[in-house]
Amino acid sequence: MLSIISCNDFLDIEPDRVLTNEQIFKDEKMIQSVLSNLYGRVRWWGQHLDDPWAYSQLDEALISDSGPSYESTFHESYWRVYNYGYIRDVNQFLQGVRETENLSQEEKNRLEGEVRFLRAWYYFVSCRGLGGVPIVGDDVFTYEAGMDVNELLMARSTELDTYDYIINECKAIAEILPAEKQTNGARANKWVAKLLEARTALTVASIAKYNNRMTVPIRTENGEVGIPSEKAESYYKIAQAAAEEVIQSNVYELQDKYPDDKGRNFYEAVCVKDGNTEIIWAIDAYYPGLTVSFSTANMPMTHFEGGGASSYLTPVLNLVEDYEPIQTTTPGQRHKIATTENGTYKFYDSADGPFKDRDPRLWGTVIYPSAQFRGMEVPLQSGQLIKRDGNWEIRTGELGSTDTDGRTITSKNGPLEVPSQNVNKTGFYCRKFLDETPMASQVGSDMWNPRFRISEAYMIACEAAFELGNIPVALENINAVRHRAGVQPLLTLNFDQIVHERRVEFAFEDHRYWDLIRWRLADKIWNGDNNDELARHRQLFPYLVVAPGDPNDGKWVFIEKFAYKSVNARYFRARNYYYPFDNDWLGKNPLLVKNPYQ
Repeated sequence: MLSIISCNDFLDIEPDRVLTNEQIFKDEKMIQSVLSNLYGRVRWWGQHLDDPWAYSQLDEALISDSGPSYESTFHESYWRVYNYGYIRDVNQFLQGVRETENLSQEEKNRLEGEVRFLRAWYYFVSCRGLGGVPIVGDDVFTYEAGMDVNELLMARSTELDTYDYIINECKAIAEILPAEKQTNGARANKWVAKLLEARTALTVASIAKYNNRMTVPIRTENGEVGIPSEKAESYYKIAQAAAEEVIQSNVYELQDKYPDDKGRNFYEAVCVKDGNTEIIWAIDAYYPGLTVSFSTANMPMTHFEGGGASSYLTPVLNLVEDYEPIQTTTPGQRHKIATTENGTYKFYDSADGPFKDRDPRLWGTVIYPSAQFRGMEVPLQSGQLIKRDGNWEIRTGELGSTDTDGRTITSKNGPLEVPSQNVNKTGFYCRKFLDETPMASQVGSDMWNPRFRISEAYMIACEAAFELGNIPVALENINAVRHRAGVQPLLTLNFDQIVHERRVEFAFEDHRYWDLIRWRLADKIWNGDNNDELARHRQLFPYLVVAPGDPNDGKWVFIEKFAYKSVNARYFRARNYYYPFDNDWLGKNPLLVKNPYQ
């Protein structure tokens, strides 16, 4: 028996009634209903647009609600996925597809390919957090009265065997899925399967290489956690081959609609559905019916259209500084924003002075002071820098305050260090995934949540080629992404530049956390040191210079400091590389092996 939904659209997921497999596979709408239910249930795995708080856990943004937060360590279950009820539902559907006589073989192949992809995706998001997990295969287990439940128990597969299962599934289903683009990337096709194959193989290779370089490698005795180092090379080769197949298919391409406006180009390549050439698979939404709340939660106050909270998630300076200047002698590296010069403030001619000549992906990802959104400036001003008796002083006011000459003291958007909700506390807003559609912050947004983009295929091909020693091929792939971005090509390449490129290309797309885990860098970057500017959230507040007669009157200065909202640095411990298995799971299945540090 499978749960069915009433369906006016593929993504509609409201429960309706229960029917048998035989009844389902006699009706195309019912088949689509069950399939859409299975797709709909994966939308909650990882960072997603209905949970802005999730994005604050890394070094990309913080939550600007209320006062200071003392949180430091990482949650041990937040993105953990362990749901064999989902696997059972997938396998029931797969069984029905194979047994029905009401569908053509072509129709059966497509449905089988899609549900097997969803199953492979489940195992991937489960394994990346837990290590090896039990692999059920195609079986549908049924408990009957008097049965010995121990006959249904399964031990964990090794981490490598779990990833091998995913890779082999992707290879098989790529042969039966359609190769054509899907509407809004909402359904799996051949290239979604191939890119999951590539991502999985890259994960295996990275763990095989970098886990074994740790002072104390993280592993279990029988391989439920840990992959032998000698496996790295072969899996880098699998990753490169699969990624290159996606690229060379020419079904998707790096989007370059606005070569003279690369910031706008990047925003639309990630966030706009019409005519999109980059998105391969996305968790889609539509209005009315299935909207996301990201724009409601994160719209600047000057642009907010309705009641409720706003200014909730605000990017941090840590991320902003990773977008390199367009003109730089050190391409592919972060570059600090200067706030002082010759022992005093550094004065900028405009509020966007520190930002406008950086990697255009910054504009496409973050709203910085005086940047436009929906054709209207987003003012960000914490206060004024005034001169009194020859000395500089900071003056701030309430949100929306002005001086006696009508000049803004503190803008309606802030930022301010106050323990109030809906007040920007970093000096930046999100642009990526913020919907430009009028009224989206009031009625809900149909913004999609991309999971696979063609730029990832280029970056996987780059990284795999680099690790295999083929620098020319690695450079060709990374520079394709950088050309679309509008930054200088790299002439040489090192590992840190690959880390940097993925950071700025995929911000807020559920890559950063898992990248640092597979490279075993998370404990080094998020080291818990409150004096480390990479480990602790940082803010940058802008101030208008109000000093009539002074040559700097009308200019802007910026003050950088550790974020008022985040008191402590992010602290990732060795135990965080793998989530623990719940005691409830262990109690019900004594064949399960605990993870290290558990």
